[in-house]
Formats: sequence, C-alpha cells, structure tokens
Amino acid sequence: MKKFTSIIVDDIPEALNMLYNDIKKNHTEIEIIGKATSVIEAAKLLQKKHPDILFLDIMLGDGTAFDILEIVPNLQSKIIFVTASDEYAIKAFKFAAIDYILKPYSNEDLANSIKKAKEHIQPNKEQLSVLQESIRNPNRISQKISLHTSEKIIVVQLSEIIRCKSDNNYTTFHLDNGQKILVSKTLKYYADMLKENEFLRVHQSHLINTKYIKEFIKSDGGYLILKDKSNIPVSVRKRNEVIEALNNSIL
Repeated sequence: MKKFTSIIVDDIPEALNMLYNDIKKNHTEIEIIGKATSVIEAAKLLQKKHPDILFLDIMLGDGTAFDILEIVPNLQSKIIFVTASDEYAIKAFKFAAIDYILKPYSNEDLANSIKKAKEHIQPNKEQLSVLQESIRNPNRISQKISLHTSEKIIVVQLSEIIRCKSDNNYTTFHLDNGQKILVSKTLKYYADMLKENEFLRVHQSHLINTKYIKEFIKSDGGYLILKDKSNIPVSVRKRNEVIEALNNSIL
C-alpha cells in the first residue's frame, strides 16, 4: 500500500483532533506529519515540511487559507478544503467547482475527498481565484463560474453565458462566442446556483440569462427569442414568472 504524508490545519483544537483521529483510525495509509492552528503556524510548518495532502480549514483565527497559499506560493500538496456550514462558503465552492468537506463530515465524505486527492485531482489557479474572490467578498455576487468538462476545467464570465440546456444528468452551456460546454451536472444544480445572477429557468430543459432576452412571443404556448436568435419554449407554469421579470425590467 502506497503511503501518503499529510498536515492538518484548523483553528479549532477539537475539530483538528477529531480529523486527526479519524484519519489515524480509518486511513492508515496516511501519515500525519504535522498540525497547525493558525496561518502563521501553518506557513512556518509548510516551509519546512512538504506533505502529499494538506487538510486546510478555510477560515482561521488570524486569516484565511488563501493567506497560507500566498505565503507558500510553490506549495505542491494536494489540498482538501474543510469548511463549516456557512451558506456563503458553500456557494463559493460551487461557483469555483472545487470539492470540499463540510463540517460535520461523514466517514464517506472524508474517504471520497482522500480518494480524489490520491488521484491527483487538484483545483487550478483560476478556480482558486474564483473561490478566493467569493470567500473574501461574500455579499458580492460572483461574476465567474468554473465548469468541469470531461477533459478540463473552464472558468467563464457569467455575462458570457446566453443559456443552459438540460440533457438528462448533463447540462450544455451556450456562450456568446458560439462555444458549447457540456458538464456532468443537472440543470437544477445550476438553476439553484444562478438564480441570484439574473438567470431564469423558463422550462424544465432551459435556463436562460435574462440579459439576452430579445422578445417574448405569447402565441404558440409562449416562447422567448434570445439575442443569439435561438427560440426557447416557456412552460405554462413559468409563463407568469417570465412576464413578471420582463415587467420588472430586470433585463
């Protein structure tokens, strides 16, 4: 069995010790070579030791996880982020498409995150930038989103997205430059995430950026014409919501 080294960073001693004990008990292939409870302590430790996996709490008493990453910019460890139940933090992770462990975590949550770390699945700098911006400015609506395809991760501006179309458990993003991006998450996932960003689910299969609406045709059941000339059906139960959005001039 291949061995991995790790360091745990958490400013709450009880939480740090719980994670330490869970790893020691259930993941014997991981050797914990250090623990830290602050940005300064973690930075000093990481400048001396180079773990394969870093368990990193987002919010620390003297700063954030990103302060550590700035102090140790050449960190090569695979990062498993840990966060408390904070709606802003969870939303930030979703926009950045970065996996995380939510406290209180289950044994399955921990095992899945460790498995991904072993498989060298690591967020890139653009994803971390999206996450950092969202975490540091929780009241600001995010303007970027990370999209996982089968081949790569693409960070796009929300203003570039015209519409999203459902394909069973997949979603296709249509961008204003004609690019199409297929991701393996449901349309509902993105509808819930983007509802505060002027995106509107007008049909079971369609989520649209309201800024791209050109016309609403009331005949033939009702459909939208977008600025890319696409015709998008509007379901009966969404008809009033679309009319209300138009009347409120949110476009």
